[in-house]
Amino acid sequence: MKKGVALVWFTTDLRLRDNALLHEALQKHESIVPVYCFDWEAMQEEQFGFKSMGPRRLQFLLESLADLQHSLLGFNAHLQIIMGKAEEVIPRIAKELKISEVFAKKEVGSYELSAQASVAQSLNAIGVEWTTTSTSTLFHPNDLPFGVRDIPEVFTDFRKRAERDANVRREFPVPTEIATPDLKPTLLPSIESLLVEQPAADSRAVMTFKGGEQEALKRARYYLLDSGCLSNYKETRNGLVGADYSSKFSPWLALGCISPRTIYFMVKEYEQLHRANDSTYWLIFELIWRDYFRFAMKKHKAKFFKKGGIQNRPPKTSDDKNALLSWINGKTGVDFVDANMHELRLTGFMSNRGRQIVASYLCNDLKLDWRFGAAYFEEQLIDYDVASNWGNWAYLAGVGNDPRGNRYFDVAKQARQYDAASEYRKLWLGIK
Repeated sequence: MKKGVALVWFTTDLRLRDNALLHEALQKHESIVPVYCFDWEAMQEEQFGFKSMGPRRLQFLLESLADLQHSLLGFNAHLQIIMGKAEEVIPRIAKELKISEVFAKKEVGSYELSAQASVAQSLNAIGVEWTTTSTSTLFHPNDLPFGVRDIPEVFTDFRKRAERDANVRREFPVPTEIATPDLKPTLLPSIESLLVEQPAADSRAVMTFKGGEQEALKRARYYLLDSGCLSNYKETRNGLVGADYSSKFSPWLALGCISPRTIYFMVKEYEQLHRANDSTYWLIFELIWRDYFRFAMKKHKAKFFKKGGIQNRPPKTSDDKNALLSWINGKTGVDFVDANMHELRLTGFMSNRGRQIVASYLCNDLKLDWRFGAAYFEEQLIDYDVASNWGNWAYLAGVGNDPRGNRYFDVAKQARQYDAASEYRKLWLGIK
């Protein structure tokens, strides 16, 4: 029998399709109150001299919230967008609306875990039940052949065992009905109201990224089912120019506008229509990598953010601020590095290959603390994801989940291999 009213706290799960959080709340309760806490103060906090969220990330978030708001409105449900800290907002609304249970996504980042712990404590004090649900991974954590404390330290071990012993659960469908109390709509802040200048578009960008579930599904259908791009993904994924050398799903995955399971089953649909090949496997392989960093962060917690990482082996680094600024501004004098850094600064995106190259350069050639790079990426990347970003940086710096130590990329060799005709460097550096 369904009971009372639940509060669904949306964070980085901004979708209706395959949303375990929403599904569970609707199964157990007569009605729900969908809430998003817009903690602009926290988004402006500085770490290593960089803000937690830059203008392009903010714009993508606002677009994603607008899309969720519109989708819920189709059910006559109003997303409550409340400015303020979740540890203050959630308990207050729960008390005001006589909420019996609050549902939230299971988090893994230190800041997010701290905020959730404060919310849970406040709810417990007023007798409100607190439930967290996994919404972000391809494999449900309960289906893995090992517990969190026993997650393998090497990705290959994790992948092989997960592929062999864990199944991907079916998606939850879009709800057919969402009942909510009679609440007034709340306004989504504009980027201007937050005193942030609208980021300028750049015609050289690989594509125009627009936030929201509908845009995510549109891109997924195009790339996986309609265009034929998936058939040679493995061969093209290290490209640098254009929209279709890779899937570009990461911005929508980062905010939960689409789930990895939705992508997985679209790949399986493609395989049924055509055939399985190395490329279809490789796209799923990348989703497993994403899972791995999330589970590894759940295991190691705050160690992921330490200079010595999970290896507890801090590298010797320089504190040359001028070298850091030259890297940020694309003025190192190494054209392949500089081109990638210009793309990031002007579009909020960089290819996977580019990220590895510029990270290696910062760590190995400039000898700078890898956390400066991770924090700068956090500010700039529209596809910032706490586990993938910090996990990948630690991996490249040799303090993360890599049995081979730090990864050195010979930039000149990389340029010859992936930009032989200098097409990418000409595009971003204006070289004739």
